[in-house]
Amino acid sequence: MVEISKRYSDNDLAEFKALILEKIQSAEKDLKRLRDSITQGAGNGTNDTYSAFKAFEEGSETLSKESNSLLAQRQEKFIRDLRNALIRIENKTYGICRVTGKLIKKERLKLVPHATLSIEAKEMQNRNK
Repeated sequence: MVEISKRYSDNDLAEFKALILEKIQSAEKDLKRLRDSITQGAGNGTNDTYSAFKAFEEGSETLSKESNSLLAQRQEKFIRDLRNALIRIENKTYGICRVTGKLIKKERLKLVPHATLSIEAKEMQNRNK
């Protein structure tokens, strides 16, 4: 286990919490849109058109729904990761690299608020793949 020597201040944690809550709200709206697009019927008025064109359109619609389903899954994971970051904030362990035990730079956390690895640890991980 890596020894943790520092952590972010309560003020810093409050700022990160506000950022994460904002991102969760936005991500949930995007997820709702994706789910709505998956459950929506075609309804594009092609009932009287050439049957081959209709089959092509139905295939395209299926592909689009599959694509949106994958996007929705990624969005759900993103929301879950953000909620886990909120738990780390409450535990006052947010922003501490799980490999090195060092603080993850604020700039990285602002771009990737659910990050659990510092750039250094991420690079080590990528080299070992």
